[in-house]
Amino acid sequence: MEDRYSAAVDLQGHSKEAFFGVFDGHGGAKAAEFAANNLERNILNELERMSENERDFEQAIKHGYLTTDSDFLKENHLGGSCCVTALIQKGNLVISNAGDCRAVLSSEGVAEAITSDHRPARKDERHRIESTGGYVDLCNGVWRVQGSLAVTRGIGDAHLKQWVIAEPETRSFPIEPRHEFLILASDGLWETVGNQEAVDIAHPLMVGIEKAEPLVACKKLVELSLARGSVDDISVILIQLANFI
Repeated sequence: MEDRYSAAVDLQGHSKEAFFGVFDGHGGAKAAEFAANNLERNILNELERMSENERDFEQAIKHGYLTTDSDFLKENHLGGSCCVTALIQKGNLVISNAGDCRAVLSSEGVAEAITSDHRPARKDERHRIESTGGYVDLCNGVWRVQGSLAVTRGIGDAHLKQWVIAEPETRSFPIEPRHEFLILASDGLWETVGNQEAVDIAHPLMVGIEKAEPLVACKKLVELSLARGSVDDISVILIQLANFI
């Protein structure tokens, strides 16, 4: 099991602020564990350096990811980790990813992928790699960077760092009453379960009932993925957004 996760609520004593992350390691769990233990702190440190009125969440998260990557590379460990994170502050939801972990939002029962997977088959990612002297090729039906890695962004992967960058893509928007819950999961889930399908399974356990049951919903999603033959590590976090409005 190379996946790790982080979940922190009541950030700095604020009950409506939180940080969640899913980290999918490859080549060992060290990068995923390092990211789970350090990324939140590095992002919050960046935000603290900014004045209250000039906070740029996208830049703070970018620098937090890059700092975590740089610090991990100094450890001289092998392997790497894909990441998807959710930062909730002042009623805003800030979603970032590097790799193929994914965030899916349920809005009145309709699924929306907030992130876009970073894979070599993605045209803009392929162009970025090729324009810097790298290549992607098809190996047994899977596109890979330098014939090796099936993702194009992440923490670590020192031997491919020129092409497998740690810079995340980020989206930020205010949490609205129609935003019901957020699913963060590693690709072990998304390879076998569709975005809308995942929302449909979780929705009856998260919305319109006296007490939401996110743990039960997570287990149902994992069990479905396993039943469909997933042999990858699977990690799922469900976040009830009404708690943070």
